[in-house]
Amino acid sequence: MFDVEPVGAEKSGIGTVDRLTIYTVVEDYAGYETPFYGQHGISFLIDAAAGSTRRRMLFDTGQSGEAILHNMEEMNLSPKEIDAIFLSHCHYDHTGGLVEILEAVGRRTPVIAHPKIFRRNMVREGDLRHVGIDHTKEELEGYGAEWILEDKPMKLMDGVITTGEIRREDRVDFERAVASGLYTVEGGELVEDEMLDDISLALRTRGGLIIVTGCAHAGIVSITERLERITGSRKVKAVIGGFHLIDAEEERIDETVKRMRELGVDKIFTGHCTGLRAECKFLRAFKGDFEKLHSGKIMRF
Repeated sequence: MFDVEPVGAEKSGIGTVDRLTIYTVVEDYAGYETPFYGQHGISFLIDAAAGSTRRRMLFDTGQSGEAILHNMEEMNLSPKEIDAIFLSHCHYDHTGGLVEILEAVGRRTPVIAHPKIFRRNMVREGDLRHVGIDHTKEELEGYGAEWILEDKPMKLMDGVITTGEIRREDRVDFERAVASGLYTVEGGELVEDEMLDDISLALRTRGGLIIVTGCAHAGIVSITERLERITGSRKVKAVIGGFHLIDAEEERIDETVKRMRELGVDKIFTGHCTGLRAECKFLRAFKGDFEKLHSGKIMRF
């Protein structure tokens, strides 16, 4: 049974994770001289234990299941052991492998996401191109998905919390001003998509928060600040995932690195949509506490 509950005002009820391992089961970069597959996209297997409870949650599913299943086999991980799937947002490089993963799990599986994940989401490249999830809710239920759709913060187990949606007005100033460059349809009209379905995870350990994000469309500083508020923890041990700075102006990259330093983040693990310029600036600022993600990378806390 996979129970979730809303996050209340009482921070002491959030709990902590005792043991945590995060496996990078797919990433844009395959690493140096490895047997792993790389793929534009991201997916982590989060293996968390709190007391007698242990859960293995797949965070995102890349753009196809082939690379994930190959890399899991190389790491001696079985899809049969996946207890739940968490989708950070609708984009194809985070949801495209969902059908293949559900088939590999082979049973009814909780899938946690934002209620708006099934909307049309488009990028303008000459014509409009749909870049969101390719299947309907009902089609995915036919493959075994049991949907848990919520726009508010949720506790998935002791020490594991979701951000819920982060609306534009709740984001820090310089991230609030950034246009998404994406579109959706509302009331028959094409409008900017604010990417409200962009949600992330915090895992609260005794040493501090571990934050896991897919693309950080809500803004990585806004995500970090929100999870500090929700959990009541002012210590961030690590932030892991894509930060979507690949097309950002230098001023925004510099401000992001500065703010993450000011928030007291210990370590940065990033790749995917972060972009080389931003990665270089994080490396200069965090030095040995910066690590580049790659398929097959294992992080233990």
